[in-house]
Amino acid sequence: MDNPIRCGWCLSSDLYKEYHDQEWGTPVYDDATLFEFLILETFQAGLSWITILNKRENFRKAFDNFDYKKIALYSEDKVQALLLDAGIIRNKLKVRSAVSNAQAFMMIQEEFGSFSKYIWNFTDGKPIINNPKTLKEVPATTPLSDEISKDLKKRGFKFVGSTVIYAHMQATGMVNDHIADCWKK
Repeated sequence: MDNPIRCGWCLSSDLYKEYHDQEWGTPVYDDATLFEFLILETFQAGLSWITILNKRENFRKAFDNFDYKKIALYSEDKVQALLLDAGIIRNKLKVRSAVSNAQAFMMIQEEFGSFSKYIWNFTDGKPIINNPKTLKEVPATTPLSDEISKDLKKRGFKFVGSTVIYAHMQATGMVNDHIADCWKK
């Protein structure tokens, strides 16, 4: 396709287009990838997604390729080193939450067998296919993202408000919000 129609939010850069075309809205059932997106979304809170995408490789290096087993064991020295890493978002609360979220992530794995089983249970294991005609029709939150956010917070997760969770649902394909005339629809 030479010039496919895409969702309007991704048109500002080639990196955005690649992310849209290769990842956004594609169902993810792998715990490692679900964790990566969860951590990236928590760091995005209050920022633009392109900021996070531009730093994604730096995040991968800094956070041991998002190995939640390693992150869960990060020492205070490692946290301090992360806070000095100009390649990532150096928000103290978000860096610390990555560690506690990795621990909470593994607790969910213990309880449900995998994080994937836990999170996809909210949609009966299938993507929710929306059919927005325009970007204005795409919500920032839904009652379901409210429910998941509340449950994750109860389980000890941080920076998982409903907007962050809805973005995670879109990124991991739990929700397909590609606009009706997008080639990926």
